[in-house]
Amino acid sequence: MTGVADLHCHSRYSDGTLAVADLMSLAHSRGVRLIALTDHDELGGVAEARGYAQGFGMQFVSGVEISSEWQGVSVHIVGLRIDENHPALQQSLSQIREQRGERARRMDAAFAAIGIVDVLAGAAAYAPNPDLISRTHFARHLIDRGVCGSMGEVFARFMKPGKPGYVKQQWLPMAEAIAVIRAAGGRAVLAHPGRYEVDQHGGANGLLKAFADAGGEAVEVVCAAHHPPEWAQYAALSRKFNLLASIGSDFHSPSESRVRFGDLPRLSPTLKPVWHDWPESEVLHAQPA
Repeated sequence: MTGVADLHCHSRYSDGTLAVADLMSLAHSRGVRLIALTDHDELGGVAEARGYAQGFGMQFVSGVEISSEWQGVSVHIVGLRIDENHPALQQSLSQIREQRGERARRMDAAFAAIGIVDVLAGAAAYAPNPDLISRTHFARHLIDRGVCGSMGEVFARFMKPGKPGYVKQQWLPMAEAIAVIRAAGGRAVLAHPGRYEVDQHGGANGLLKAFADAGGEAVEVVCAAHHPPEWAQYAALSRKFNLLASIGSDFHSPSESRVRFGDLPRLSPTLKPVWHDWPESEVLHAQPA
């Protein structure tokens, strides 16, 4: 494989800071040749991204990152090469966005209870899509307001379980998220598995087994949330559970993301990539002009 693939990134349609055109331009400038836009619970940017990606000469697959849960733990499932017009997928995402809105209102009340008022109104100013206000938008507002100095501080002080701004939300069960992705013709990928606190549920082994048993097909082996030992760990688990391997930067912002497009290592040739049977992936093996 000679070309760069990145199958996890976000635009201003969810909690990224770049417009779709700028996001695709940046990816192209960094050598990406196969890309998916995977906004949280939102498909509004897919058609636009496809047009810009093709204009830059990149191959594009439609995507989404679905908020789900397993054993009470929030788990994100990326759907790749989906039909973004599939009615069941659109309905499920609409319901999740409604839940996000309710969570945002409850978070606003939780912050007000500790004397930090008007946080939702502030977060909304950072969210061009009024139907999708996330914790990231809350965090950006709190940083610019001077309450915290970084994303990490916001989440550590306020947004982890037991902290005053944390609001528990019941998301779509993981198995249902997988099912709706597959119904829409897509491939279900477990996003950044190293981020989840699942030690009490059999650890990564238990999570990936449950994901595979529910019909999940791939796992992000290489991503910004993982360090080299975890790349090896999830490569081994992908083989153990016969899962395809994916790669993605989870890019949100030039100033917030841990890695830039193109900076992650390539997948090991011993792994079967999620794109192994996609015609779009032929660009990864073509020699640059």
